[in-house]
Amino acid sequence: MDRSALRVGNALVGNEDGAAALEATLVGPAIAFDDPTLIAITGGDLDATIDGQPTPMWRAICVPRGATLRFGRPKAGCRAYVALAGGIDVPLIFGSRSTYLRAHFGGHEGRPVRVGDVLRTQEPGPIARQIAALVRNGHDDGAVAVASWSAGHTLRMRYSSDPVVRLIAGAHAELLAAPSRTKLFSASFTVSSSSDRMGYRLEGVELPLRNPVELLSEGVAFGTMQLPPDGMPIILMADRQTTGGYPRIGEVASVDLPLVAQLKPGDRLRFRPVSVDEAQQAYLLHEQDLAQARLAIALRHSRTK
Repeated sequence: MDRSALRVGNALVGNEDGAAALEATLVGPAIAFDDPTLIAITGGDLDATIDGQPTPMWRAICVPRGATLRFGRPKAGCRAYVALAGGIDVPLIFGSRSTYLRAHFGGHEGRPVRVGDVLRTQEPGPIARQIAALVRNGHDDGAVAVASWSAGHTLRMRYSSDPVVRLIAGAHAELLAAPSRTKLFSASFTVSSSSDRMGYRLEGVELPLRNPVELLSEGVAFGTMQLPPDGMPIILMADRQTTGGYPRIGEVASVDLPLVAQLKPGDRLRFRPVSVDEAQQAYLLHEQDLAQARLAIALRHSRTK
């Protein structure tokens, strides 16, 4: 759901972007480590602790054998990511290691992890091994070791329970009645309790069309805002369908999707109009920051020849 947090976490432990990690929503798991493991926790702050001690986020951490990672109540956001050096060893299906819960395939047996599951990692790469060696340097093998460096602030989204999200006009934005176009960018919307990984239903503001309309189904994307007949918009999320027949009145700027993904039912959000060019520029700046971070990590942990 929060691809930025996943990618930053993987970068911190020397993984490629597509390495499989754990996504914990609202209530995090208890994870016992049978082997020393290099991890990073990113995304929403779910009050992580290791053996009862507060655990920093956005840093590489060496967890000793026998330690247990636990989570408490959400402090900011609602989805935390645990990246592990090498990535979780699950099959590659359709080019992805993610779990698709509705279809019951991918990830670990096509389902959420549960009590008693044993997750194994793939062999960490050379950068991951060097990060672990430098983080552990000077620390007792039985102690938690935390890197002195962390992901830069430009890579950490400013999660909020009331964010302002940039929205590009959709293909059918002109079908909105004039008052609806005004309310779309002036009113505050509430995330419905019926929201899920497929889509976030927004409540509180009705957006009528100028006239009823029937459309052929068209392709949709992560962040597409559809408008059903009841006038309450839906933002399509990570497990969305591939096509839809409701009017597409907006597209959330890709760089702001993590802000939406970290919202929980009852949270609110507002929209700010942006052009395609502005959204692309923001996306490219974020990609540049991440590329520079990856390069800095690689240079910092390259072995001396």
